[in-house]
Amino acid sequence: MTHFIDKGGIVDVERVADAFRMTKGQLAETAGLGTATISKSERRSAPRTQARVREMLEILSRIREWAGGETQAMAWYRAQPIPALDGRTAEALVKAGEAGAVRDYLDHLALGGFA
Repeated sequence: MTHFIDKGGIVDVERVADAFRMTKGQLAETAGLGTATISKSERRSAPRTQARVREMLEILSRIREWAGGETQAMAWYRAQPIPALDGRTAEALVKAGEAGAVRDYLDHLALGGFA
């Protein structure tokens, strides 16, 4: 998902929103950010904003292949409860600042572990 990152290393949140057919407000909600954070250009490049959107994109990138594409990966990210993580979705975990737990879970699956 490097096509969302500009030459300066900044994630283009508008491009991300367009790619997933979301408004900027919906993208903000999905990443666990305030709407103003995504809407105001000076806040889009803030470290916290960039980190949260990058975490979301990293997870989507890792599951895109087996999910069947970007749209399906986003559907999984937003709606699929993960039993091993107390039934929370990847979205809920990222919003709570626990993206590392999702990455660990995906690593576990990649190594042949049970879901």
